[in-house]
Amino acid sequence: MADSSGNDPENAWKPATKLVHGGVERSQHGETAEAMYLTSGYVYDSAEQAAARMAGDAPGFVYSRYANPTVRMLEERLALIEGAETCRVASSGMGAISSAMISPCQAGDRVIAAKALFGSCRWIVGTLMPRYGIETEFVDGADLDAWAQALQKPTKLVLIESPSNPLLDAVDIAALAEMCRAAGAKLVVDNVFATPMLQRPLDLGADMSVYSATKHMDGQGRVLAGAILGESEWIEEHVDPYLRHTGPAPSPFNAWVVLKGLETLDLRVRRAADSAARLADAIAEHSNVTQIRYPGREDHPHFDVHSKQMEGGGTLVAFSIKGGRAAAFSVLNALSLIKISNNLGDSKSLACHPASTTHRALSDEERASMGLDDSWIRLSVGLEDAGDLEQDVLKALSSI
Repeated sequence: MADSSGNDPENAWKPATKLVHGGVERSQHGETAEAMYLTSGYVYDSAEQAAARMAGDAPGFVYSRYANPTVRMLEERLALIEGAETCRVASSGMGAISSAMISPCQAGDRVIAAKALFGSCRWIVGTLMPRYGIETEFVDGADLDAWAQALQKPTKLVLIESPSNPLLDAVDIAALAEMCRAAGAKLVVDNVFATPMLQRPLDLGADMSVYSATKHMDGQGRVLAGAILGESEWIEEHVDPYLRHTGPAPSPFNAWVVLKGLETLDLRVRRAADSAARLADAIAEHSNVTQIRYPGREDHPHFDVHSKQMEGGGTLVAFSIKGGRAAAFSVLNALSLIKISNNLGDSKSLACHPASTTHRALSDEERASMGLDDSWIRLSVGLEDAGDLEQDVLKALSSI
């Protein structure tokens, strides 16, 4: 909110301050914590006011499927920390990603995506969009020559994850963004693994960032939410009508929970990332591990790209076990402190077998195209004592 001089002090705040104070609109009661507006609709002083609001000629809320005061505070806070012109929140991460991808497209358009994607994102690009006459193509995200070749044909959107799920591959966001601009394509970056604390895709030239706010932003396994961030004009033209008429609206309660989660996001991400780096080093030395993937380690095949666009290695580690699926299952079953779950970005450390969970619906060929086989485990590092986590995972690795 601008002060008497016309400046907006919120934009000058450091990220940690924005996470606590950004976007707050207090009611007449002057509450400390953000107010939770659990309402579906709103009343008007007159029929004329109702008509003006519905037409967009007067300020105010009309229906919580369109907008809600608590949700609006979350959108404004996220826009501040991401450095985006605007933000829209959806009911889940996939609600946000699907809305960002589908809303601007029509039959005859073309979409390109990196091969290394979360299973549901691959399904949207590879299965759903072609049903509606949208041409799609997958490319090796690390291969800039492959991107250049694919972008020679007219393209509406490009979707990438960096780091990717589950093997933490990198895409050079700045280089790809420049190529997309030259080709007239919009670049959408799923930034959920890095979080805005460690990577800011819009600063690197991307057009939109998308998030599952279920992950680090809530960060405590409580609610579902997603976010789309980018240019106001694009989002208002394409995303807003889609969200309003198809209805993936977030719960005001969920938005409030994420608002409270954001207050500790910086602390949680950096603490978990420190522990993840320690665990990655310990896991890499174990004789039952054949490969380790952590963006902060120099032996990551995409370390050079990660190191220039991320401020740290992040909270996820992936490692491959000798003995394939049976051995990977044995390691997971031997964990005690770390729990088996396909969620991530939680205060609790969680591990899963991607080939049989998050990427189960992909064919063997599709998994192979992203380097994923049955030997891999994905570990999301939480806030427990790093020594306790190291003892737990090394004991499990030694059990096979």
